[in-house]
Amino acid sequence: MNIQVVRPGELGDSERARWRELQKADPSLDNPFLSVEFAVAMDRLRDYVRVAVISDGGGIKGFFPYERHSFGIGKPLGGFLTTCHGLIAEKDLRLDAKALLRACKLSVFDFDHLVAGQPTFAPYEADVRPAPVMDFTAGFDAWLEQVKTNSPKNLKTVRYKERKFGREQGGLRFEWSSADPEVLRTLLNWKSDQYRRTGRVDRFAQPWIVELTDMMHAENSSDFAGVLTMLYAGDVPVAGHFGLRTATTLVGWFPAYDTEFGRYSPGIVHHLQMAEAAANAGLHMVDMGKGGKEYKDWLKSGVLYVAEGRISRPSPAATVHWMGRTPFNKARTIVMDRPSLYRAADRVLKGFGRVRSSMQQQESPNT
Repeated sequence: MNIQVVRPGELGDSERARWRELQKADPSLDNPFLSVEFAVAMDRLRDYVRVAVISDGGGIKGFFPYERHSFGIGKPLGGFLTTCHGLIAEKDLRLDAKALLRACKLSVFDFDHLVAGQPTFAPYEADVRPAPVMDFTAGFDAWLEQVKTNSPKNLKTVRYKERKFGREQGGLRFEWSSADPEVLRTLLNWKSDQYRRTGRVDRFAQPWIVELTDMMHAENSSDFAGVLTMLYAGDVPVAGHFGLRTATTLVGWFPAYDTEFGRYSPGIVHHLQMAEAAANAGLHMVDMGKGGKEYKDWLKSGVLYVAEGRISRPSPAATVHWMGRTPFNKARTIVMDRPSLYRAADRVLKGFGRVRSSMQQQESPNT
């Protein structure tokens, strides 16, 4: 095998076409975070983005997009922003993973949302986790029946709130795939507020992430697009979501809502309407990503699997990286796996967010 490392933006038309061909040939790769368009966009914004082009005498066998940070520390493309990564390659391609790292000039590669079971990385999977999905291959009505089976009480409650919401706030209207940048700004402002309110780091405080989101919103081809959805009460936006799609799969990315309407559960109402719109648009699946909120358990009608693990070559940098990351990753996995611990951690972060907000208000010269 020959491995050549380039920047994604340097790939020619034939190489990009081959990437798309490989992705479409393997259902496990049907995720927009594995698309060449996402890699090229990341490359435009971050100078540490690379892709290994893997070939032999018969042509290109695969692509390995990644980030190369200081001291040869390798991270998945998009890192904490993405919910899927791995090799885009012929299904049976098996490489020596450490030789791949050597060719990429990496001392370590740490992954937590890798497509499970890829032959090159399977020996290094420390754990495999389910990622819940809404599966519409049998139709929207079949999915809705599964949701009802999962939790009839939850569905009944949300439908009641949905009707009440419409009656009291001027009727509900759902918009699929809005092209309006102001609608996107509204959603991102809600998301920033949610991050701060719940004690999380505000991703949109980083200008490059805002720019990436804008770039993705502008993408609109049959194989790859940004999809902005918004639920309105009367003419007022109340809940929305921005995600990426392939021809058949939409991936959850940035959901948020206006807290003024929180009593109506607008986020869940939006998700139900988004599911119906996605199915009507011909999509087969909404990938909600592993871990996190309990609502995923009753909206799911299937699962995909993603792997966590680590590959390293002997080096001081790899040792230091292990000491800094491995205990954190284990602790995070324990918390995410146990709903009681997740709820407790969520309460602590929300409490921190309230304290920080209060301190900021007290320090403001306008108060």
